[in-house]
Amino acid sequence: MEHQVYVPAPSARLRDALADPERVARAVPGLQQDAGAAPGTGRLKVRIGGHSITYRGALRVSARDDGSYAVDVDATEARGTGTVRLALVLRLADADEGCEVTVTGTASAGGRAAELPAEAVESAAARLLGRFVEGLAEAEPEAPAGPAPTVFETEVPPPSLAPGPAEPVEVPIEEPLPEIFAEAAHARRTMIGRSAEEVDHAPPRGRYAPVPAPQTVAANSALRWAAPAAAFALASAIVVTRALRKRR
Repeated sequence: MEHQVYVPAPSARLRDALADPERVARAVPGLQQDAGAAPGTGRLKVRIGGHSITYRGALRVSARDDGSYAVDVDATEARGTGTVRLALVLRLADADEGCEVTVTGTASAGGRAAELPAEAVESAAARLLGRFVEGLAEAEPEAPAGPAPTVFETEVPPPSLAPGPAEPVEVPIEEPLPEIFAEAAHARRTMIGRSAEEVDHAPPRGRYAPVPAPQTVAANSALRWAAPAAAFALASAIVVTRALRKRR
């Protein structure tokens, strides 16, 4: 196989990345490295056409005498027995304010990858190689971790209750207080000198005073006053009738 990739970065940056196994591992797109293992060892999911195959293996890069780099990959299917082996050579050359990387070598695959169309496998391999070379140009070395700060070097934030500069507060004393404040002050003055029990049970005054419930009149009381009035009217009618008869 042979594939060429152009990246807008000088060849010196790619050579520095290829010499660092950590940067090489970070340049592989989608590689999940195993904890505690050598850089470049882990799991990688490859999408070929409409199929996804997960491989577990290792990637190794070594410099050659002619200035090129050898890339060896050995992987096995995570859920199968198929294997993939790559023996590639990367040659770097400066071109047009960038670098042109030529990838040549051989590849062998078995298992599920061998059952898929060859065009789909070649397209997936070219796409993966292109993203790998672009990742090399973007990979930056990790900053060295400095010594941890001691207790005496750790910055301590000031306490929240620390006294700060007093700011003047302007209170408009010329404006009249709201009515609710006046009623509260009056209630406070009237409760001075009273016991705590009287103050707790004292009814509120002002706008917060309870509204008395309307008085209801029972039906018996209405009848009690209506009966004497009716008797008085009947007696008056009888007296007037007798007086008229005597005059006739």
